[in-house]
Amino acid sequence: MAAPSARPSLSERLDAINEYDREPVPEHALQGPSNFAGLYAGEHVAGTEFVIGPLFVAHGVAAVDLVVGLLVGNLLATLSWGFMTGPIATRTRLNLYWQLRKIAGPWLLIGYNLVNAAMFCFLAGSMIAVSATAVGLPFDMPMPGLADVYPTSLSWVVVVLLVGAVVTVLAVLGFEKIAAFSKVAAPWMFLVFVACGLAVLPQLGVERPSDFWRVANDVIWTGVPLEGQSKFTVWHVLFFAWFANMAMHIGMADMTVLRYARKWTYGFFSGLGMYLGHFVAWIAASILYALALQQGETSPAPGPIAFLGAGYAGVVAVVIAGWTTANPTIYRAGLALQTVTPGWKRWKVTAAVGAVTTVVALFPAVVMNLLGLVALYGLILMPMGAVIFADFWLVPRLGLRPLYAEWRDLVFSWPTALAWLGTLAACWGINAVFGLDLFFLGLPGWFIAVGLYLGAAFLQQRGAVAEPAPVADAETPLGVPANPTVA
Repeated sequence: MAAPSARPSLSERLDAINEYDREPVPEHALQGPSNFAGLYAGEHVAGTEFVIGPLFVAHGVAAVDLVVGLLVGNLLATLSWGFMTGPIATRTRLNLYWQLRKIAGPWLLIGYNLVNAAMFCFLAGSMIAVSATAVGLPFDMPMPGLADVYPTSLSWVVVVLLVGAVVTVLAVLGFEKIAAFSKVAAPWMFLVFVACGLAVLPQLGVERPSDFWRVANDVIWTGVPLEGQSKFTVWHVLFFAWFANMAMHIGMADMTVLRYARKWTYGFFSGLGMYLGHFVAWIAASILYALALQQGETSPAPGPIAFLGAGYAGVVAVVIAGWTTANPTIYRAGLALQTVTPGWKRWKVTAAVGAVTTVVALFPAVVMNLLGLVALYGLILMPMGAVIFADFWLVPRLGLRPLYAEWRDLVFSWPTALAWLGTLAACWGINAVFGLDLFFLGLPGWFIAVGLYLGAAFLQQRGAVAEPAPVADAETPLGVPANPTVA
């Protein structure tokens, strides 16, 4: 009689989790609409909303500017996910990094992925820090202020390390577990955000619905920035709402999650996150901060702000909201480093990323400068998304060969490098000469990146002998068998 086989070790079980890091997602692994609705709602109804909402108040946004800017900017963001990221993700079924490897070559991709992972670490670190402000509240932990750069106390360090460990474990478990966690948490978190905002309105002077707009203009979004803060207009709000997640949609990072979608139209589920999180939740958090200012509290630490509106239910919401956003961000960063560490299993890379992210979270300046950080990371990663868009849709229609680096077995694509670095240099020049804010540079930057890549690709391939270039369509994706489930 054969001896029973030994139970697989934890390492072996984690090794068995297949996230299709280097291959197209197969038919049997595709996910339905509820997973994407939950993922986007959970990721964008997040703890960072308790930071971003208050920063609009601090920068003196007027009430009408806020509402108009958020309505239009979030619509543009949703359309970017739906029409730009979704179609390419469901036609290639590859994550951003392996699609880009075919275009840029492995050497350039290593540099890009290191930058990409670093930016994701800073973003996820801010979300861990957000959760930490809530976890530490019952223990009277000193909260970081707007000007704090370094850890403010030993208790802050301990709480951040504990929260980072939990978030990293969830990210290690993979996409399906992340989506399931978000799907359960998102509806409750949204209700807490709404409840927080509504609960404090009477303390601001809203006794009946007709009072709201008067109080909004006179007390909450007065149009007057706090001392030391710059003035924001409707254009700042609009472009920030559109480009807050520029790396995810225009920058194509969400190919990593949308490659699992049965239909390209699932990209429009991002609208749930935009209007539940980046509209309602930002407004609710602004209202809470306005009350905090009246009570003499200027720090936008999310935990105490949420406690003002919903007590410990608000505190728990901040903790979970930070987790649901940090989890997929660390997951994306882990996939980015897969090409740099090909001998490592995905879970090991993700665990290492989680450790680095947790260290980043120890520094409060990451959270307190979140608006600028989000704008910068989107701008740095955006040109490569423009390259993917141009290579997939435009290059074949110009009679050129897409995925040229893979076809010619090149280790470095100079047109891709020119598009990336040239765009960043051009944006720096626009900022230096015209003083255009970071929030606005993504739009001209995208067109610059596309133009540089197409022009360089033409020069590169002008003397090359190539097979006729295939044209991308829904039935015959480039290099991937036709998928009848793609709409």
